[in-house]
Amino acid sequence: MSGIGARLNDHVVRSQFVASFDDQSRDWELVLRESHHRMKNTLTLLGASVRRDFTRAGRGDVSLAVDRLEQRIVAFGRLYQLLSDNDDPSMVSVEPFFENLCAALSEAVLEPAGIRCEAAIESGKLPAAQCHRLALMLTELVTNAAKHAFPNSNGALIRVDVSNRDDTWLCTVADNGIGATGPLQGTGSRILEGLARSIHARLHGEAGQGGTRVTIVIPAAA
Repeated sequence: MSGIGARLNDHVVRSQFVASFDDQSRDWELVLRESHHRMKNTLTLLGASVRRDFTRAGRGDVSLAVDRLEQRIVAFGRLYQLLSDNDDPSMVSVEPFFENLCAALSEAVLEPAGIRCEAAIESGKLPAAQCHRLALMLTELVTNAAKHAFPNSNGALIRVDVSNRDDTWLCTVADNGIGATGPLQGTGSRILEGLARSIHARLHGEAGQGGTRVTIVIPAAA
């Protein structure tokens, strides 16, 4: 991740509690910005993996590289389907939803970069709108870690934990990378903060020599 020092640092992300948007037009603008940002990150990661595969491929291995590219595009399609399917007004079962999301992220983003993914998801239910926004935030954090945390992918690991403590949901994305050296910045940071506001969530971040950890907290009152 861009940002963060070798000490515990809640400036990695802003941790204040913030109200949800009342203005639907602002909320729609947030979704559009997230969609554009996600597409930009997707194309960046896809382009990097294509260059890596075709650089490594010998003359006889080009067809294999093309097959891998096709599989990756299909995996990105499944990931986007999960992130965009938010029309259901009902409650969503947390465990299967986020297990599927982590599997899609692993196949589309992490495995091509040589990064392992571990996930521990507790059972429970969340409103569909909250679940979708939380999924967008988790995807942003995982993608950001994949892009910035591992200059060397040897032993690279990203772990996702989603748990419920007295009706407060905690979603943590942790990596064993180089550790950010300052606060998250740019479009990704603004999107995370906006998504947090939209579901009454708080963000807490810490970093050090063991990597970076960001936790999304959705209080029971939300």
